[in-house]
Amino acid sequence: MDWNRTKTIFIIVFSILNVFLYWLYLDRQMSVGSMQSLGKTSIEETLALENITYEPIPFTKKDVSYLSAHIATFSNEKLKGLSNQSFVLIEKSRLLSHMKKAVKVTEGKGEYYFDEFLRKYVLHGEDYVLWDVDEEEQSAVFFQRVKNETIFYSPNAMLIMHWGKDGEVTHYEQSMLDEFLSFNHKKDLLSQDDAVSSLVTRGYLKPDSTVMQVKSGYSTLVQLTETQVFAPTWNVQVKLKDGTIENYFINAIEGKVIEFQSDIVEESKE
Repeated sequence: MDWNRTKTIFIIVFSILNVFLYWLYLDRQMSVGSMQSLGKTSIEETLALENITYEPIPFTKKDVSYLSAHIATFSNEKLKGLSNQSFVLIEKSRLLSHMKKAVKVTEGKGEYYFDEFLRKYVLHGEDYVLWDVDEEEQSAVFFQRVKNETIFYSPNAMLIMHWGKDGEVTHYEQSMLDEFLSFNHKKDLLSQDDAVSSLVTRGYLKPDSTVMQVKSGYSTLVQLTETQVFAPTWNVQVKLKDGTIENYFINAIEGKVIEFQSDIVEESKE
């Protein structure tokens, strides 16, 4: 057997194979690029046809990860620094507080000052951010934040404040997460434009609407007895033709549209 000849044949065969595989790679990349261009064009056309206003947002890639957290428990020891209120603990993980003396948080429609109340009367109140105000029910919903990111619609990371006709807080309910841990780091994060495109292609955005903002946060991925797992999430805020504001949520890694149960807040109010 001529070993040198056999070796030469193997080298030629593998060289041809490498060239073929590289050609397949280039062809695939070109195909993907063409599909992306086609998708982008069709989305832009859809926006124009439906008269949906959206200004593309500059996107900077960054490492992201999933997040786990533990359901926090309340105790008299933790609450002893909070004054002017009486507490009722529900299964140790839900706090119901009633104010002893009046604390005013609103002067009228659209005029609210919650920050001082949160800082002074709520455990880790600085970690909560206003999400919605219900004028009719005289209540406000706050979501907990971690690493400057909002945790959307988790019944275990929420505060609901109630007040009377005089604008004075009567009581509030609080739940909280702690022991946060990042894991399973990912580098491929959907951009804001991708999130909006996902809603457009699925027909979620209504004609004559305007995309107001796209902001990042977390949403529940897995809910266990004491531990929660959260996924990076885009919140797309849209203003309809009649002025109504709608919020949509997209898993920022998988691209799935998240539909929260509408009764999450209502259950928390009960």
